[in-house]
Amino acid sequence: MWRLVRRIPRGRVVTYGQIATRLGRPRAARAVGRALRGCPPDLPWHRVVNARGGISPRARMSSVLTQRIRLEGEGIALRGGRVRLPQYRWHPGDRR
Repeated sequence: MWRLVRRIPRGRVVTYGQIATRLGRPRAARAVGRALRGCPPDLPWHRVVNARGGISPRARMSSVLTQRIRLEGEGIALRGGRVRLPQYRWHPGDRR
């Protein structure tokens, strides 16, 4: 899973569900979220959002703010707390 997250290009996002589906477990989006809690510090975890393009709530609100700042720093605009998935979603295999 972490190998896939490392491949997400700067300025793009994927959903927890996309990762789960790619791993052959389409109903395991929450498990993907739990696994990302313990990810290596160099992993671009901030590029993973929920199915609506939103930043999922966390126990530490500072992580929510950090994710937003990192996404915006990569040029990803959030409107109403959400990423426009049609514009920013990455599909593995895309050259964009």
